[in-house]
Amino acid sequence: MAVRIRLKRMGAKKKPFYRIVVADSRFPRDGRFIEEIGYYNPTTKPTTFQVDQEKALQWLSRGARPSDTVKELFDKAGLIK
Repeated sequence: MAVRIRLKRMGAKKKPFYRIVVADSRFPRDGRFIEEIGYYNPTTKPTTFQVDQEKALQWLSRGARPSDTVKELFDKAGLIK
């Protein structure tokens, strides 16, 4: 099972809000997921980003691969070097 940490799009049209979820890579973007570990809101000034660092590091140590966008967010938060 290939586990990914990725964004799940929420919110209204033209007002995106994302949840950071751990999901099997075979499932659709907004479909079933294993666990929710945070959220990201790019529409606020400044952007809002909150993640449970313990859960994120636990999933990364288990072999979950972050998507490109989540990797950049984690890098800004200091979770990944």
